[in-house]
Amino acid sequence: MASTVRVIDPDNNQLGILEFEDALQQAEEQGLDLVEVAANADPPVCRIMDYGQYKYQQSKRAHEAKKNQKIIHLKEIKLRPKTEEHDFNFKLKHAKEFIENGDRVKVSVFFRGREMAHQALGRKLLDRFVEQASEVAQVEVAAKMEGRSMSMILVPKKK
Repeated sequence: MASTVRVIDPDNNQLGILEFEDALQQAEEQGLDLVEVAANADPPVCRIMDYGQYKYQQSKRAHEAKKNQKIIHLKEIKLRPKTEEHDFNFKLKHAKEFIENGDRVKVSVFFRGREMAHQALGRKLLDRFVEQASEVAQVEVAAKMEGRSMSMILVPKKK
């Protein structure tokens, strides 16, 4: 620690450059702490403050910021190339609900065995899904094959 420091009082007024012991004594007289805020300055800058209250205020601000942020989840809807109409509509309804809640939805079509030869059916199914969900959703990532599944990501439409 330097022998002299620039001191700022609790009201943000500069008290000038003081000896370290004098600055510490002033902080103790006021019942506050001497906190170094700029160590690299010449001379170092110290502030007289209630450090416990400062830390408490910081944690309150962080908590408020965290409370106000919206967490976006990625939900997944799984289909097969031979998915029947009722099941398709049921899954479509759930996808729309997820999207209306602000979540992203990954729609996947899984192929087994000989179904791999009929990937066009899967693409047609995904195209139909997008078409029927188009009033609330838009495609963020277009349909693409990944191993034995074809998937795409839908996000809420911009207002």
